[in-house]
Amino acid sequence: MSRFPTGVAVVTTTDPAGRPRGLTCSSLSSVTTAPPVLSVCLKAPSSTLDALVARQAFAVNLLHTGGRAAARVFTSAVAERFAHVDWRPSPVLGLPWLTGDALALAGCRVRQLVEVGDHVLVLGEVVEVHRAGGVPLLYGLRRFADWPAAEQDAEPDAEPAGVGARGVSAP
Repeated sequence: MSRFPTGVAVVTTTDPAGRPRGLTCSSLSSVTTAPPVLSVCLKAPSSTLDALVARQAFAVNLLHTGGRAAARVFTSAVAERFAHVDWRPSPVLGLPWLTGDALALAGCRVRQLVEVGDHVLVLGEVVEVHRAGGVPLLYGLRRFADWPAAEQDAEPDAEPAGVGARGVSAP
């Protein structure tokens, strides 16, 4: 699968004490549009997964090309990952939003958890979306890449069903 290119995201949440948690994830997908549901696949055990399960909410920070350093930080063993990035709580769910590195954020409430081998498939209903712009960061062949230049000026697709015109749906 390392030969298959994909977008790069940092999945974030907060633990029961309110401390931010997060990890880099390239295993994510849009599952449905009505209601909007995303899936992420997280390795167990993980302090981020534990916090996500306790909070029952998570954010998918889709990284732009300037987010390479954040992607690396959130794959490392650095104890205080959030000290190395700009972030703030998202407006609706209060989840960590990597404002300096994300071209978009999708805040989700957990709908279902499925254990699959050494990973947990997490399905989350999108309840908030925020877009900041930028060119998506890609990962494949064990390296980062920019979105092809010919595609950078293309208009983004319409918002998914259930997401308001301002990019935020009602909670």
